[in-house]
Amino acid sequence: MQEPVAKTQMVIRRPVGEVFDAFVDPAITTRFWISRSTGKLAAGQTVRWDWDFYGVSTNVEVKEIERNRRILIEWNGPDNASSVEWKFETTTKDSTMVVIRNWGFRGDADKVLADAIDSTAGFSFVLAGLKAYFERHIDLNLVRDHDPAAHVEAAASQRTG
Repeated sequence: MQEPVAKTQMVIRRPVGEVFDAFVDPAITTRFWISRSTGKLAAGQTVRWDWDFYGVSTNVEVKEIERNRRILIEWNGPDNASSVEWKFETTTKDSTMVVIRNWGFRGDADKVLADAIDSTAGFSFVLAGLKAYFERHIDLNLVRDHDPAAHVEAAASQRTG
C-alpha cells in the first residue's frame, strides 16, 4: 500500500508575500488558525503552536523555508511526527495558489488512514479560514467551531455536569 498523503489546495486572492507571511508570522496565523505561538517560523528553529480552546499544542520543527515559495516542517513529534509542506505559487499579481501536503503518519493502517483524512479536512478548514480572513476580512472560527464539544471548557463542564 502506498503511504497516504493528505493534500488540499486553494487560491487566496492576495499577493504571495502576504499569503506566505500568514503561515510564518503568528500575528497573522492566530487570526485564522492557532491561538498562539512562541515565535515566527525560521529555518532550523523550533516553535510551539497552541490551540488553547482545545487544550493542545505541538512543537514545530522548521526544516526548510524558501521565502514566498515553500515551508517544510515536522510536527507532533516524537511519538506521532509527520511532515507538512506548504507551497506557494503566484497565479496573478494579487492571487496565490497554496498547496498543503501532510505525510509520514504512524500507526496501524486504520490509524494512518484516519489521520490522513483528518489532516485533509483540517488543512481545508485552515485554507478556507485564511481565504475568508484575507478576502472578506472576517474570522469564520472554522478551526475553533469544528468540534466545540472538545473545547477545554466544554469538556470540563461535561465532567462536572
